[in-house]
Amino acid sequence: MDPASLGLLLTAATLAGWVDAVVGGGGLLLLPALLIAVPGAPVATALGTNKLAAIFGTSTAALTYARRTRIDWRVAGPAAAIAVLVAGVGAALAGTIPAEAYRPAVLAVLVAVALFVTLRPSLGLHAAPGRRTPARAAAAIAIAGGGIALYDGMIGPGTGTFLILAFTTVIGANFLHASAMAKLVNAGTNLGALIVFASTGHVMWQLGLAMAACNVIGALIGSRMAIRRGAGFVRAVLLVVVLALIVKLGYDQFT
Repeated sequence: MDPASLGLLLTAATLAGWVDAVVGGGGLLLLPALLIAVPGAPVATALGTNKLAAIFGTSTAALTYARRTRIDWRVAGPAAAIAVLVAGVGAALAGTIPAEAYRPAVLAVLVAVALFVTLRPSLGLHAAPGRRTPARAAAAIAIAGGGIALYDGMIGPGTGTFLILAFTTVIGANFLHASAMAKLVNAGTNLGALIVFASTGHVMWQLGLAMAACNVIGALIGSRMAIRRGAGFVRAVLLVVVLALIVKLGYDQFT
């Protein structure tokens, strides 16, 4: 690989680690960069290499959050365990569903998320512990470890954002604690998908490990910044990432 392409990927991996650590959505940067820098690689190989880099970053962010903030392990733990299996199923199905089939639905969901967060400025700024009932906790586990994990294994970008919104709206976590929980589940989805992609030979190991080192650096910076600046900062970054995802998917859909 020429130095310019390698530099592009390492820079994208660092930025993706920062974005993933704060709100998720790093795949929005890293997947296009992989497809540009390695044009002959199959999409599954790009997805697998992205998962290799991302699992190091999300695991680093998860450890940083666990040491410095509160995590609802009774929800995040089971969701992460289930997510390993479900994301593996999603990875096995990756490529069987054309982009045209899922892109409009994901785009509509992202627009709804952007409107929901914008029209409710207090959402996620303060925890609502009264909302965490056993039924809601079970629903959060099913949504995060089931539906969102399946999406991550098949497609990926925006997973962390969806996880944060799930934990915020369903069990009343604030954005900072929801982001911490999301990292644990996202580490599980990355592991499940990586196992499947690796078993089918769809991982560029040397490149992926180099990107992983940069992803870890970005994740350390992002997670510490989120913890220091709090829920309001996470909310602002979340809106920016959601809008960027809308622009990217909208461009792909209509051009």
